[in-house]
Amino acid sequence: MSRLSLAALLGVATAGLLALGTTRAQEPGSPSQPKGDHSQHFMDCAKVCDDCARICEACAAHCTKLVAEGKREHLETVKSCQDCATVCAAASAITARMGPYSDAICQACADVCKRCGDVCEKHAADPMMKRCADECRRCEKACRDMLTHTRQAAR
Repeated sequence: MSRLSLAALLGVATAGLLALGTTRAQEPGSPSQPKGDHSQHFMDCAKVCDDCARICEACAAHCTKLVAEGKREHLETVKSCQDCATVCAAASAITARMGPYSDAICQACADVCKRCGDVCEKHAADPMMKRCADECRRCEKACRDMLTHTRQAAR
């Protein structure tokens, strides 16, 4: 069998396996989908977490520049925003796939966003810092709403 034929055969087999996996993942009651259709709640939370991660990354870069300019008080905000971005990115990934630990990561994300928002709010006169604080508040709320939803769905 030529290399081209073998590659084509592997491609068709891979496509078939992917199609089979996609079909099973969408079946009601499958392990990757909670009972009932809660997917929109998960996706909404994932989007807000992803938005917050991007703003926190941008704010961390902004604060790094401020530290380089001699504003050492922003060292705390750099670290806070970096950590918040990492937690928000993880929360986005886990909730987007409706993972079994969505409740745990949403609790952590809400707590981290609260703290990061508090730190950035101290510098709310700076437009980037204000935007970050606002986005953290929005993400904190989305995660707390998700926690309420997951508790109700578990009943």
